[in-house]
Amino acid sequence: MADNYLEKHREDYEKRKQEWLRKKKHLSKKQTVAPPAKPNDEAL
Repeated sequence: MADNYLEKHREDYEKRKQEWLRKKKHLSKKQTVAPPAKPNDEAL
């Protein structure tokens, strides 16, 4: 194995992690919308 095998994989992991965090940070949070109120059905 190469001398820098673990270091190289760690660097690749850190790059992927930073990209993922950057994308995650820019995603807007979905707002929860309450479902429309159902009218009372007197037949039930």
